[in-house]
Amino acid sequence: MSKAGNAPTDWIDPLIHAPARLQIVMQLYVLEGADATFLQTRTGLTWGNLSSHLNKLEKGGYVAIEKSFRGKKPWTMIRLTKDGRAAFEDYRKRMQETLADLS
Repeated sequence: MSKAGNAPTDWIDPLIHAPARLQIVMQLYVLEGADATFLQTRTGLTWGNLSSHLNKLEKGGYVAIEKSFRGKKPWTMIRLTKDGRAAFEDYRKRMQETLADLS
């Protein structure tokens, strides 16, 4: 990142930009919510990696995590928050603009 703050990619949100977290946020963006098993299957992440990245997204205010039980089995539902949705929309828009500026 440029110290002057004017590099074309200074806007990148590192919380979203990490490949695993980007996959998670992209999946949640098109859904109302998803359970952890669905996200694990769709992203190919191990449970430990998924959990670690979800924790970072939750601490950043980008996802809400609801834990409960279905019968006797633990169940985790993940939803993109309003802030998470806005952050991804901004990320997507700026990425498109940045890539369009290359041509």
